[in-house]
Amino acid sequence: MAEVQISARRVAHVIFRARELDAKVGRWDSPGDSIDSDAILEMRRGDATETEVREFIENLPKDQQAELVAIMWIGRETFEPEEWDEAVQTAVNERTGPTSDYLLGIPMLPDYLESGLEKLGVDVSEVEEDFL
Repeated sequence: MAEVQISARRVAHVIFRARELDAKVGRWDSPGDSIDSDAILEMRRGDATETEVREFIENLPKDQQAELVAIMWIGRETFEPEEWDEAVQTAVNERTGPTSDYLLGIPMLPDYLESGLEKLGVDVSEVEEDFL
């Protein structure tokens, strides 16, 4: 089985923060709308959650950034769990910019990360509860 070096806690942190970002909507500025605007999570430029998750990802060692990408790819079924080493090496070889830009541009990122961990035999449910 795969030798995953990045801790489940670190991946869970990215999953949790990415879910917070997914829950946010564009700025809510329509005064005539009947929806309670206080109940809406708005995405604003310089959003602290986005900044925090970007910094968290970029501060990971490069090998763990590659593993995070590989976990997402396995969850997205780009690679199979048995292809772990190849997925990690591909992430290293194909990196052209900040890992955070790539990952945060992936729709359904938290779902792919969670699925990838499950396929690799890593149970993240207990760790995720620490973030709730």
